[in-house]
Amino acid sequence: MLSVDTPSQAMPPRKPKFYQSLYVQVIIAIIIGILLGNFFPDFGAGLKPLGEAFIKLVKMIIAPVIFLTVVTGIAGMNDMKAVGRVAGKAMLYFVTFSTLALVIGMVVANIIEPGAGLNIDPASLTSEKVSEYVAKAQDSTLTAFLMNIIPTTVFSPLVEGNILQVLFISVLFGMALASVGDKAQPITELLRLATAPMFKVVSILMKVAPLGALGAMAFTVGKYGLSSISHLMLLIVTFYITSLLFIIFILGAVARYNGFSILKMVRYIKQELWLVLGTSSSEAALPTLMQKMEAAGCKKSVVGLVVPTGYSFNLDGTNIYMTMAALFIAQATNTDLSISEQFTLLFVAMLSSKGAAGVTGAGFITLAATLSVVPGLPVEGMALILGIDRFMSECRALTNLVGNACATIVVARWENALDKEKLASAMNGK
Repeated sequence: MLSVDTPSQAMPPRKPKFYQSLYVQVIIAIIIGILLGNFFPDFGAGLKPLGEAFIKLVKMIIAPVIFLTVVTGIAGMNDMKAVGRVAGKAMLYFVTFSTLALVIGMVVANIIEPGAGLNIDPASLTSEKVSEYVAKAQDSTLTAFLMNIIPTTVFSPLVEGNILQVLFISVLFGMALASVGDKAQPITELLRLATAPMFKVVSILMKVAPLGALGAMAFTVGKYGLSSISHLMLLIVTFYITSLLFIIFILGAVARYNGFSILKMVRYIKQELWLVLGTSSSEAALPTLMQKMEAAGCKKSVVGLVVPTGYSFNLDGTNIYMTMAALFIAQATNTDLSISEQFTLLFVAMLSSKGAAGVTGAGFITLAATLSVVPGLPVEGMALILGIDRFMSECRALTNLVGNACATIVVARWENALDKEKLASAMNGK
């Protein structure tokens, strides 16, 4: 009689060592980049291509990721009114908290007055770089924005990588598939099958994220030097603290009201945050953020609409920066602004931030457009903060990322498109 051997119990998978974690590798890369840039500035500045190459790799994959996520999400929705409802709720959230961020930046700048006492003559401020931003600001009106969102052809957004245009085409195509019904099932299924290998490409690209973070950080410190921030340290510290308090108290209150902890959410997306810190670009984390929001229980259709739209319209960190920087320039150049002029700045910043959405360097372009509407406030004052803008861009991007993650969960809950068990599991690290 033949004996049958009982298969041995499978060994549990080994837990990866801490240094194999991507976010730990990115942290180490950031530290090495700072050291290289500080002690070997020329060598550090020469590592700029590493950072630029990584950002380019990520941007290469953003358009197909958004297209596949949005199209398959909308195609699977039975009620087409839900698409408009999700978009409407998302825009209501974006407008509310973007405006609140502008107000907070204005209030803090008036209280701390980081530019007071510098006594800088506006006539001494000249910069070709500022002139470039002013010229771009003239093209960032709402009319230009509307023209920017409509692509030249159906396929051009996938080639050019304009996020708003990709989203526009994706929503149209997704609605078309949903309206056709069963006839579109083979196409919808094909796109769903294509989603898995596309996100696998994302995970492959993320393996070189530490190199990108190292190169970007080494370039920043090597090019501008840590000493360049000393004379404007008060503005930098004020901006960082204000952004932190905005996340903890404002977004924290919103998160608590909607049944989750903002601190647990920040811990959940820590890998994306470190990646953004190292590269100074929130776009570097867009593909993986969409994955994580879906894994946290947010419905794919909501994630596909809210996250890409938020990257253009929900810029909390950028908005805090804009009003704070504008008032800093006024204080530094001894330009007195009345309350009505400050509210004019606030109103124009709110509109121009939407007009510059999707434009490269949108934060500085919006600032140029905002400064130009108040007579007597020198646009040339932007030259004061050009040198430290790179050091402040990290905080802007981090705050924007946290704000978009929070918005996605909130809108999903409003839409009853949130799996609360998955959310609790994700927030608790399971």
